[in-house]
Order: sequence, then C-alpha cells, then structure tokens
Amino acid sequence: MTIDRRKFLAGTALGAVTAVLLNKQEAKAGNVSGYKPRFAMIFDQNKCVGCGACKEACSETNHVPAGQLRMTLERQSPLDGTPGNRKYVRVSCQQCSEPPCVRVCPTGAAHIDPATNIVTMDNSRCVGCKYCIAGCPYNVRFINEETKAAENCDFCLHTKLAIGEQPACVQACRYDALVFGDTNDPNSYISKMLAVKNSVRVRAVLGTHPNLHYIPKLKEEV
Repeated sequence: MTIDRRKFLAGTALGAVTAVLLNKQEAKAGNVSGYKPRFAMIFDQNKCVGCGACKEACSETNHVPAGQLRMTLERQSPLDGTPGNRKYVRVSCQQCSEPPCVRVCPTGAAHIDPATNIVTMDNSRCVGCKYCIAGCPYNVRFINEETKAAENCDFCLHTKLAIGEQPACVQACRYDALVFGDTNDPNSYISKMLAVKNSVRVRAVLGTHPNLHYIPKLKEEV
C-alpha cells in the first residue's frame, strides 16, 4: 500500500497538536500529565522554489497588516539567471528554547506558552517598548501596525494549532520544503528526519537553542 507523504506528515503533526490540546484540557481540569512537547520546524533549501505561498498563507491566517510579515523568504544567490544559483532561506522567529525576547520583556507579554513551549505574545500586556525587538538576535520581531503590539511567528499557535491543524505555511507549501512536529517525541517524523539529515541552526552559538532547522542546499539544480 502506498502512503502519500503529505497526508502522512499532516497526520503525524495533527496527532502532536491534538495531544497538546488534550494536555491543555487536562491542565484546566487539574489533571496534568507532565508531558510537554518541543515543537520545531525544518526548512529544506533543496525543495524551496521561492514561490511565496507560505508567507501569503501566514499573513492571511494571522491577519498580518499589508506591508508587514511574520515570515518571508530571502534569496541568497546572485540575480544572474544561472540555473542552480537560486537558493532561498526562511526568515522568521527561530522559536528559541532560551529566547532573549522573553528575558528582556518587562511586562511578560513575550512569553513561552506553558502547554506547548512555543514563544508567543500576549497583546493585552504589550506596551510597545520594543525591548523584545532589540533583544532578538535574529531581527525578526516587529510592532504590528494595527494592534500596536510586538509580534513574531508562533507556529500559528492561536490560529491553526488552536484548531488542531499544522501551521499555515506548512499547509500551503506544495513542495514539502517545510516539516513541523514535536522533537520531544522520538517517534515523530521530524525527530527521525533530524536524526538522518544534516541540518544547521542560525547563531546557535549564542545559546538561544533555536528550534528552526535548515537543511542546506547540497547540489545545484540541473
């Protein structure tokens, strides 16, 4: 029997998200299991074609004002038209396990969600001081022009994940360049993929422990 890869990934990620939702319900009921996931994402440079569907889906799903972006794609190659020179990289919140933005936030607006370990924002507590923007070593946070609160990619925690779905960018990618899942689960697809693929993380030397992994482009296009 042939298993469609996209359906398999959607199923495994959905299972992880569903488990988190159940953990939240148990916590509210006073029955805390103690398990916490560590959600992460993989961006594969070998598969990204720079179509931009991911950033469009992100902005639409999370109601990001026109002209602002939670995530984007940066072209890292000369614009000389040479096939094989095309290379893109995802630019977004690195979802650090030790996030500087959270440490410097004076109001607790920037925080780690206790049920999911995802770095997110409480807009009602944000005073727009921009400390988190200055403290982020990845230059990926911004002040939302409409809410006047700081914002970052939070893996669609309050939108897609809240209804048991994968992040909007992952769903929109037609080339399987994005993989999302729980790295605390050794049986998850993302854990198995990271175990066999050579991946890198941006500025990991800073001790931020980013959870956005990049698979570098290994061979040129034909």
